[in-house]
Amino acid sequence: MRKHILLAGALFTSLMAFGQEAGELHMRIRATGVVPMEDANVGVIGGNVAVTNNLIPEVDLTYFFTKNIAAELILGTSKHEVVAVNTSLGNVDLGRVMLLPPTLNLQYHFYPTANLKPYAGIGLNYTIFYDEGAGKGRNAAVTKVDYENKLGYAFQLGFDYKINDRLYWNVDVKKVYLKTDVDVYTNLGVDVPAKVDLNPWMFSTGIGFKLF
Repeated sequence: MRKHILLAGALFTSLMAFGQEAGELHMRIRATGVVPMEDANVGVIGGNVAVTNNLIPEVDLTYFFTKNIAAELILGTSKHEVVAVNTSLGNVDLGRVMLLPPTLNLQYHFYPTANLKPYAGIGLNYTIFYDEGAGKGRNAAVTKVDYENKLGYAFQLGFDYKINDRLYWNVDVKKVYLKTDVDVYTNLGVDVPAKVDLNPWMFSTGIGFKLF
């Protein structure tokens, strides 16, 4: 009986070593693959859009209100090439665009084993589009492309796996639901509005650690 009590106590101590406490602040540094699941209504010329994937560095900060409940702020920026495809004008290169999509998630953390800590989250995303440029070969007819900054929402699942008392490996998957309005200006006397669904998946892995 005493042996069982000692084993239970050791397991509890091990769990608590990886458990977070109220007031802790953690940081993760990750590599993130951004994979848009794009769809669009390209105004008067019809067609759809194709948006390239990107691999980016990403940083997040997580603050624990309790052992189980935390808020995570995700920071990163990505560059994408955009092409309007199968339009009445053929494939039209819309150039590049940079996205800054800070996302704030409310998370619930589980503690099923001594080393593994899964979590689930839901949150809001506000995407800022900037540095629209000519890209690799913009169609000469396109003079300017404007993207409207938009609010979206996100879901996430992930886990932390303990390396030592302060360091852990993280794997994370997010789905961001994001729509934007795009205006394509041309020198052909036709300005083309478009409604674009980006809805990217974000696949991340990296290292996390406790700041305090």
